[in-house]
Amino acid sequence: MTPDEIAHRSAAAMWADDRASQALGMELRDVGPGRAELAMTVRDDMVNGHGIGHGGLTFTLADSAFAFACNSYNRRTVAAGAEIRFRAPTRLGDTLVAIAEERVREGRDGTYDVTVRAGATVVAEFTGRSREVGGAFWGESGEGQP
Repeated sequence: MTPDEIAHRSAAAMWADDRASQALGMELRDVGPGRAELAMTVRDDMVNGHGIGHGGLTFTLADSAFAFACNSYNRRTVAAGAEIRFRAPTRLGDTLVAIAEERVREGRDGTYDVTVRAGATVVAEFTGRSREVGGAFWGESGEGQP
């Protein structure tokens, strides 16, 4: 099985149980080893009291992209920490696209960068630190793990 096949199979298994991302209307657009792309449209129930997209939901989109990227090796991995910098407000109807890319992965730890855009505008930059906690999404013996 190729690394891309492992990433796609891992993402499918993870997506099946990811009710939070599904409930927010996220779409998993692409996944590969150490990378993922998710999109989400800012809905009426995602706008805060200032009339702009709630930053916590932008964080959630970035966090979900990070999760799919760091879980792309069929090894259960969780966030050990994350931070975000908001660069521009989001608006009702904006389609936000989060692209996560692995910066480094050593042993059970990884660092991932996520850029969130609304069109050509960068609205947020997120950095996530991951930790493998063991186990596989599919394959009883961790089949597909490099």
